[in-house]
This record gives sequence, structure tokens and C-alpha cells, in this order.
Amino acid sequence: MHTATYFATGLRSCSMARALPTVFVVDDDISIRESLESLIARAGWRPELLACAQEFLASPRPTSPSCLVLDVNLPDLNGLKLQERIAGERTDMPIIFITGHGDIPMSVQAMKAGAVEFLTKPFTPEVLLNSIRSALERSRACLDAEASMQALRDRHNSLSRREREVMALVVRGRLNKQVGGELGISEITVKKHRGQAMRKMHAKSVLELVSIATRLNLETVDKTVTP
Repeated sequence: MHTATYFATGLRSCSMARALPTVFVVDDDISIRESLESLIARAGWRPELLACAQEFLASPRPTSPSCLVLDVNLPDLNGLKLQERIAGERTDMPIIFITGHGDIPMSVQAMKAGAVEFLTKPFTPEVLLNSIRSALERSRACLDAEASMQALRDRHNSLSRREREVMALVVRGRLNKQVGGELGISEITVKKHRGQAMRKMHAKSVLELVSIATRLNLETVDKTVTP
């Protein structure tokens, strides 16, 4: 599993980085959708046009960087409600609000909830393109971070049961002799499992192993560990 898993994870990460970014446009005005379609396509991104919130919710989640250009006033579920609905599950998809009838309280609510921009119609193409570009960069960074975390989880899952036990005690500050005493194994065996765990986790020192364990939300020591 080990080499194959790391290779597959790397391929997924590279594939996401190379994939054509998707820009979702949810607006019930067909003229707006059509004008934004050509604008987005000319910029080199893939437009995905939808007329209402339910169509968006039913659409497949992209694996490439993406963002959502969202009208506030929609016929079924308004944009602010849709933002609430997807807040916890599509954190890698930044939202750019567009509206012809916006006000300050509405824009404040949207921005506080995580929107990257709130544009009032009419707006220039360049303003929207800059907002989309920034949103896609944020999405790409989020996907990269998720891929990095998944790689750490895969590495940790590749450890044997004993290697995980040794790692758990090492990152809590236990010395090899103490680890051996708690697990009922020799110090030499502890060193072997510790070395294998560090190699599989790509950690060059115990401090780095502690840092990795912290990222994985594993229990670690609160004070500095001496390698």
C-alpha cells in the first residue's frame, strides 16, 4: 500500500492543480448568464451556468479549483440562504455575490459569512475577472492544503499497529526506554519501529514528527521535545 498510496496521492494533487478551473454562475437572468459565459470562457476557465439554487445543489462537486458567482435574488432559495447551506461543505469554493439591489447590511452579512466579494450591477468585466481570479487562487490553495492533509493521513494509515503505538508515545515525549517499558518490548525494537515510523511519515526529527502529529490532531506533548 505504501508506495502505491503515496504515488496515487501525488497524482491526485497534480491532477487537481492541472485541471481547468470551474466558475459556477447562478443567476435567473438568462442574459446575465450568457454574457458571463463568454467572458469566463475567454479568460480560460470553464463556465457552469445555472438558473437557481436547487440546480447548483444538484450539480456534481468539481475536483478542480472553483468559485461561485452568485446572484442574491433567486426564485427559489436566495443567495444568502444558499451561502449558509453550503458554508460547511464547500469551503474550497469561494463565493462572489452579484446583485442589482444590494444594500450595506446585505453586503456585510455576505462578507461576514465568508464571501470574497460583493458586486453591485452594473460592474465592469475587469472587476469581475479580478474577483474570479482571486477566488480561484484561494480555491487552489485550499485544495492543495486538503491534499497535503490527506497525504499525511495516508502515511499514518500505512503505519503498522506497533509503529502507531510507538509514534504515539514518542510524540508525547517518552524516551525509547520508557516506550519499551509501556509496550513490553525491548529498546532495540522500539528504535526499529520508531525509525520505520519516521521514515514512513517523512519526518527527519522527533520535533518534525510532533509537528505532523499535531496537524493530525494526535495527542502530543505541550513542551519542546528534544530530538
